[in-house]
Amino acid sequence: MTENGERLNVVYCGNEKVFPLILLSALSIARHTENPVTVYLLTMDLSDREARFLPIPEEKRAILEEVLRQKNAESRAVLLDARNAYLRRLGGGKCDHNSYTPYAQGRLLLSEFDLPERLLYLDTDVMCCSDAAQTLAVDLAPYEFAAAIDVMGTFWIARDYCNSGVMLLNMKNLAKSGLLERACELLKRKRLAFPDQSALNRLVKDKLILPRKFNEQRSVRPDTVFKHFCQGIRWFPFFKVYNIKQNDVKNVHGKLHITCFDDVYAEYDRLAEKYGLAPLKR
Repeated sequence: MTENGERLNVVYCGNEKVFPLILLSALSIARHTENPVTVYLLTMDLSDREARFLPIPEEKRAILEEVLRQKNAESRAVLLDARNAYLRRLGGGKCDHNSYTPYAQGRLLLSEFDLPERLLYLDTDVMCCSDAAQTLAVDLAPYEFAAAIDVMGTFWIARDYCNSGVMLLNMKNLAKSGLLERACELLKRKRLAFPDQSALNRLVKDKLILPRKFNEQRSVRPDTVFKHFCQGIRWFPFFKVYNIKQNDVKNVHGKLHITCFDDVYAEYDRLAEKYGLAPLKR
């Protein structure tokens, strides 16, 4: 099968609250590729812990699938319920409660499900700037995963410290190495500042460093494939930490000076009116 017709298997992890971010990200992927796309939504009901930890419901999955199929009739969206796996493998551990939501560690639970051998994991704050099918040309055969260098982590943690917001996962090799299971075991007994990301970096044996274009954590460049709206630091004219997400259109335009997603915003506005979704911040 050629790259042009090969299925893209994309996975996000999150609760109902971040569905607008997921929809924006998926819309940006569909905008740029002709390939069929399967989006896996790893979610879970942890509302017994916090009221906001509600799972992505079936009706939101259906909306996403309908949107994807408007571009390619073979595309689909699939819900993955990770509650039991999370409670069994991470519940009660040292990192069970941290500065991130439990869904941030959801990628460590992917081995619990029957999934394709090759997966593209994306954080919910990642947007696509060009054809995501470019990732299909990356040779993953010798590796557990592929990821780009973390802009801040390379200075403060290690030179080869990778950002886990965009990862190409070789599920076959991950099953052989047990990396995801070992990462869960580590987080059960040890508290880490960046739990799942640091566990993966610490325990991986075979990883491929991706070019910056696959996880651009700063300004969009001509060759950017994925723009990651992650936390950043401005040093001038004064030190400031910023964390602007893609649904914050006012600041994406005004502070980040990014306008390449305006057609995606227009499509989201149409869908928000039709389905009663949360409006974008303007």
